[in-house]
Amino acid sequence: MSSPTDPITEADLQGYLENQLPVSRRIEVEAYLSTHPDDAARIMADLRSRDELRLAFADEPRVEHIETLKAARRLERGMTRDRLFRQFRRIASITALIAVGWLAHAQLSPGIGAVASTMPPAYVNDAVMAHRTSLLRAVMISQPETLEYDPEEIRSATHIVLPALPSDWSVRDVQIFPSSFGPSVEIALHTAYGEISLFAVHAGAVATIPTTHSQQSDVAAVYWQRADVAYVLVTRAPSGDLDKAATLLAQSL
Repeated sequence: MSSPTDPITEADLQGYLENQLPVSRRIEVEAYLSTHPDDAARIMADLRSRDELRLAFADEPRVEHIETLKAARRLERGMTRDRLFRQFRRIASITALIAVGWLAHAQLSPGIGAVASTMPPAYVNDAVMAHRTSLLRAVMISQPETLEYDPEEIRSATHIVLPALPSDWSVRDVQIFPSSFGPSVEIALHTAYGEISLFAVHAGAVATIPTTHSQQSDVAAVYWQRADVAYVLVTRAPSGDLDKAATLLAQSL
């Protein structure tokens, strides 16, 4: 998953189930569940079981309620053996889970739904992490920077086409990172707009996404996609400068 800054653990999933996570972490868990249908289906089943149990004991606790619940769970397990039902349940679980999550966010914090509805793709978080890793490498003596930049070699090895860089931009470091859909490329650049990272990765699906701005904590990011490759620029420079740089690179593809 891509991925949130901290990997999603079983403790996070249980915290989500019990409504014990802060809003920001709930958003990260929901992003994870949207790409992990098995976990999403399991969480939705647990949510339903929890609510059924609460309903069973809401008025008058009776043993037969528990037996009914067990029978329902056995029936559900039997149905999940059917492949078509399993696929339908996964899609429904993800859709329902995200819808419930957005509703909960809207109730917890005014305006949070507007933020959640425009969440950037998961690869933007990967780009931000790669950018921060590049900054860390720059101050570590034991991690020398690699100034050799050969876009044709990168294309041959990764099947990622990189945009043409302006002549007044200089490469400070080039690194290959793993990702969910193959290797990704991160290039640290010194530009007229400041220190910028260009991140390119296979997105896992063919699409055309125009340059889109995203604020990621202490940095700004602009991302776009051509065919099955997504590109992200990350920097601490003013967002207007980053938009200009992204437009310049996108037009070169």
